[in-house]
Amino acid sequence: MKKTILTGLRPTGNLHLGHLFGAGQNWVKLQDDYNFYLEIADVQALTDNFDNPDKVRKNVKEITMDLLAIGIDPQKVNLFIQSQIPEIAELTVFYSNLVTIARLHRNPTVKSEIEQKKELFGNEGESITYGFLGYPVSQAADITAFDGELVPVGEDQLPLIEQCREIVRKFNSIYGETLREPQAYLSKTTRIKGLDGNDKMGKSLGNAIYLVDDDETISKKIMGAITDPNKIKKDDPANPDVCMVYYYHKLVNSEDNVKTICAECQKGARGCVQCKKELIAKMNEFLNPIRNRRKQYEEHPELVDQILKEGTAIAREKSKEQMAKVKKAMKIDY
Repeated sequence: MKKTILTGLRPTGNLHLGHLFGAGQNWVKLQDDYNFYLEIADVQALTDNFDNPDKVRKNVKEITMDLLAIGIDPQKVNLFIQSQIPEIAELTVFYSNLVTIARLHRNPTVKSEIEQKKELFGNEGESITYGFLGYPVSQAADITAFDGELVPVGEDQLPLIEQCREIVRKFNSIYGETLREPQAYLSKTTRIKGLDGNDKMGKSLGNAIYLVDDDETISKKIMGAITDPNKIKKDDPANPDVCMVYYYHKLVNSEDNVKTICAECQKGARGCVQCKKELIAKMNEFLNPIRNRRKQYEEHPELVDQILKEGTAIAREKSKEQMAKVKKAMKIDY
């Protein structure tokens, strides 16, 4: 019997190359071997987009089309919308009694995100909402609502999985053995750098290539990518290891071409403009099949609606089964 795997995405924007070469690539591989639930976490997206519900609603379909375009198969993966599973909200309320405010503040992932908010908004107390602070509790509900055994995460998300495991242990110690402690499925993929050399790629930094970017947009972004600052003239030797153009060539170009680019760069036999133009061509060649698959769903949005409807129906039945066990253990199965 296949193990159950649960993961999710917050619909706050389209997928970029960081998603594709990171989590997305991993999910496409995992979908053949697991009972896979993939959540479009619209409720969690509202924790820091509560004043922009139109954005979240629009991105539910956008991100679903991105996932389908990169190879997520709705026959193998249950794509579902978080807000359409009321059992998740119920579990979140139940679990909130098992976690202290102090423990949430100690969660390293939460602490890191609070620091980011302090940089943006200044006063921590005024910018952090109850929903934002408590989202690890909601994530625990996401996982346990489907009896999730494995959760694909990067190392930075491990504290959230440990928080879920703590909640499960606390619940079981009070109400009896009911819930399963999930295990982290650690991704071996390193984070993809942005075009500016930043270790993080994202919309707020303006350094990402998105799967929906057209040829002109990609051309402008790559032409502005960071190269070796010590290469002043076209024929100057350069260090490809500090050049983001070379970095992206390694993602989308062939191994033989990458070796040639590296050698020519080090000898000063390759200009940056030439190298960028080659990358633009290779990037578009790489993304075209994904964009073409996505276009089919854009032209037939009813297919996206049906996929989400069917996946959510399956997820709802599973969560009902799990909730029945939880309520029985809590003696509230009236």
